[in-house]
Amino acid sequence: MEFVHHYERAIAWIVAQCPAPDKFAHTYAGLTIWLLTAILMKKKLSSAWPLAMVVLFEAANEYLDRLAHGSWNWPDTIRDVVATLFWPFVISFAMRLRPAIRG
Repeated sequence: MEFVHHYERAIAWIVAQCPAPDKFAHTYAGLTIWLLTAILMKKKLSSAWPLAMVVLFEAANEYLDRLAHGSWNWPDTIRDVVATLFWPFVISFAMRLRPAIRG
């Protein structure tokens, strides 16, 4: 349980460094995980792997939030998930459609 509390403190510090609400931190985290995964795995941004890693990291983050707070806060959890996944999904699927748009 000590890991969960250290994690929560680290996340609180990161969010405090952001110039806007925590949903922006989720957006930045989602895009960063998506881009770094593509670079490190040498995959296209339209590949399913970078998206899968964003989903995995966000699921782990929300589970750790649940452990830290003792229960789910569903409205906040849903907003966090949407903020984290929205742009990686939108850009990835737009990149998949790009050849069809040109053609």
